[in-house]
Formats: sequence, structure tokens, C-alpha cells
Amino acid sequence: CFRSWGLSAADTTQGLVLGIYSKEKEDDEPQFTSAGENFDKSIAGKLRETLNVSGPPLKAGKTQIFYGLHQDFPSVVLVGLSKKAAGIDEQENWHEGKENIRAAVAVGCRQIQDLELCSVEVDPCGDTQAAEEGAVLGLYEYDDLKQKKKMAMSVKLYGTGDQEAWQKGVLFASGQNLMMPTRFAEIIEKNLKSASSKTEVHIRPRSWIEEQATGSFLSVAKGSDEPSVFLEIHYIGSPNANEPPWCFGGISIKASANMDLMRADMGGATTICSAIVSAAKLNLPINIIGLARLCENMPCGKASKLGDVVRAGNGKTIQVDNTDADGRLILADALCYAHTFNPKVILNATTLTGAMDVALGSGTTGLFTNSSWLWNKLFEASIETGDRVWRMPLFKHYTGQVVDCQLADVNNIGKYRFAEACTSAAFLREFVTHPKWAHLDIAGVMTNKDEVPYLWKGTTGRPTRTLIAFQSRQCLVQIRKNVFTLS
Repeated sequence: CFRSWGLSAADTTQGLVLGIYSKEKEDDEPQFTSAGENFDKSIAGKLRETLNVSGPPLKAGKTQIFYGLHQDFPSVVLVGLSKKAAGIDEQENWHEGKENIRAAVAVGCRQIQDLELCSVEVDPCGDTQAAEEGAVLGLYEYDDLKQKKKMAMSVKLYGTGDQEAWQKGVLFASGQNLMMPTRFAEIIEKNLKSASSKTEVHIRPRSWIEEQATGSFLSVAKGSDEPSVFLEIHYIGSPNANEPPWCFGGISIKASANMDLMRADMGGATTICSAIVSAAKLNLPINIIGLARLCENMPCGKASKLGDVVRAGNGKTIQVDNTDADGRLILADALCYAHTFNPKVILNATTLTGAMDVALGSGTTGLFTNSSWLWNKLFEASIETGDRVWRMPLFKHYTGQVVDCQLADVNNIGKYRFAEACTSAAFLREFVTHPKWAHLDIAGVMTNKDEVPYLWKGTTGRPTRTLIAFQSRQCLVQIRKNVFTLS
């Protein structure tokens, strides 16, 4: 382990993160987790003795640091987990206990990192996967472009916990952190090939894109000198290679205050691709195809002009009355192409509208779908991950605002400035005939300020873990069905 992190025996100073539950009653003694109890016994009760003097951290996410209690762990961070019995909160639509663990472990690991220790062991806190997700997500910060970088710190499970759940937590959290700002297609290709031999990657050039008659997508890229790329990735995890796949898909001139955030407009593509990379690493018995259309929207004499009419892959014409509404133009052709694979499900994620940020903020992803089954499955997965989704209306009322168009079959913006997230979803629906389709508008969850305690500021990779959980749960259901049939 030390070699893998480039450490010498002299640099093996490590910290320990332990959890503690809130008191049920005022007169109760603080209740450690199982790992905390074992640690306290190993040091003859010194931790509890110290707590009786100083008082424990009672609130979720609050911490105390102790020094010199154990020769192997010179620094011990005790983190508050709130109530031990915390479960699914139906008002919040998440598992409160899991979220408390993620938040607490993230805070504890960051404190160990601030002490510049090279290694940390983490209490499983009753949910090993949630603890590891909190550790990995809490410690991740993109600093590749900075001269001063934080010390790389190894993270290990404390005690004899569930190693399988620990590794699952690593994959879920690492998948969310796969948000790369440059060389997108090449990096995804590299990650997929290292994840599994069951993958195929096609980086389609502009010549191929033009052959597909994807006028909607190409209209966005007309003003850029950067070559457009259509990234198509296949993961063949099912024993039946011919089984219908699950199809997943994902810079305009703006006010200066928002322009810097446009580097995260590739968030939908990274979320989708990261979920597929994680599925490959988990060796899920499922076939998945990921489609990511990558291009720049830049101004020049060749760029699209207001009022231009372009033709999408399904033959429908689009009047472009807002060149800033570019994401839906790119998605339209991707959705048309997705149908050619005869998939079981079509799901797209995109940072589509600022209106979604206004409506829901960073609390949850807005989800539009024509399938109640798909909504229920994604919703159930989001409760477990804490990265929530919320169903938004896909009414014909909004369709009328985009198909009432002067020059073409459909307009890329609604007649009115209201309900933009809904009218954009209605626009996408014009290019979908599949009965199980979901559109995730992730503009609100694209970045983190300080709302999610186990994520750093900046781009978040949300809701990758929810998509991974959704895939995993469907595979488990399929496996159970197969077992029942065979018996």
C-alpha cells in the first residue's frame, strides 16, 4: 500500500476517523459505533474518559480531534453521525442515515488531510459503502492546474468490515469524480479500456457525423475551429450480446458573470460516460450504449444566425430563434440516433436550462419522463444515494409552445419566457418515440457552493451515483428473475 502511494516507511503516519451517535436522552452516555467501541477498548477506555470531560460532538458533521491516544493513530477525529436509528426520510426523499455518514466521514477525512498525514483509516459507521463514498468524495478536489497540490492520501477501512461494500463505495464515488475538463473523448476511452475488456469505443469524426444528416447538431458547431466529435461507447456486459441495450446520452455568448461556468456544460456527457465506466468496473450483466456529441458553440461568420432553419436526424425541421439554446439542438440528433439501436430504455442527462436551477436549485435533479416505471426506478435509486431526482411535468400544454412555429416543424425555444425547463423537455420529446425515455436536466446540480457537505466547491458530477445505483438495481432484479425461472 505504501509503494502504491509512493511512501516510505518513515512517512506512514496515519489518522483515524470514528463515528459517534447523538444521545437519545440528555442523561444517556455517548454511543460509539461498533468500530469506535473496539477502538476504545483497545486503549483501555481512554476515549470515553476524555469525552466525559470535553463532551462529544452531538450534531451531525461536527468533529473533535484527539491526539496521542494510540501509537498507531496519533490523530483521531471523532465525527457526529446524528441519531443511530436514522432511516428513509419521506419528506426529504433520501436515506438520512446514509447522508449523515457521507457528510460526517467527508469532514473527518478532510481534517486528517489538513494535518498533512499520508494515510487515514475510516470507521464503516454501520454502512461501509456510504462511508467510503463520503471519504472519496470528500477528499477529491481538482488541482491539476495548480502549482501547490494537496498531499495524496490513502484511505483504508478500519477494522474487519465489508470489503465488498467498501470497494463498491470506491467505484460509486470515483465514477462521480470522473468529470474531466479536457481531452474528453480520449480520457473516457482510456478509462473504459482499463475498466473492462467488454467495451468498444468509437470516436466518430466530422465526416461520419455529416453522413448521418445530423443538421441540428452540426448547426451548433459551425462557428468553431475545434473539430466536432461524436463519442459512442458500448459496454457489452450481458451474456447475450444481442440483448437490447440501455441507451444513455448527454459555449454561447453569455453575461460575463456566467461565462466561466460554461466549462461545465459537458456535465451531462461526463455523467453518462462516468456511469458507464462504473458499470464496466462493476461488471454489471447488462448492455449499455453511451452517446456523447461533443462540440463548441462559438461566434464567427459561419455561426448559426437567429431564424435559421435546420433539419434533424428524424427529418423534422427546427427554427433556431435562440443560439444559446444549443444543448437541445445537440440532443435532438443524439436522441434520433439512439432509436436505431432498438434499446430497452433511452436516458439523457444534460445541463440544459438555467430555469431548472431557478426552479429547484442544487437540491435535486429535474426529471422528465414518459414512463412511470422509469420514474419510480430512478426515484428509488436516488433515495439510496442521496442524490435526489424530482419529477417534472411533460404536459402537452408545453408541447404547444414549441410546435407553434412560423417557419419549421418546431422552434428551439418556447413562445413565452416562462417554464423554460418544461418547454425544452417538450422540444426533446419531439425527437422521441420510445415508450421508456427520461430526460434529466442537471443544470441546478452542476456545481456545488457549500450545499452538499461532502463535495468540494465547483463541478459535482451529479447525479452519477444515482445512475450507477439505478443500473445496479435493475441488474439485481434481472438476476433474481433468472434464478426464479431456472428453479
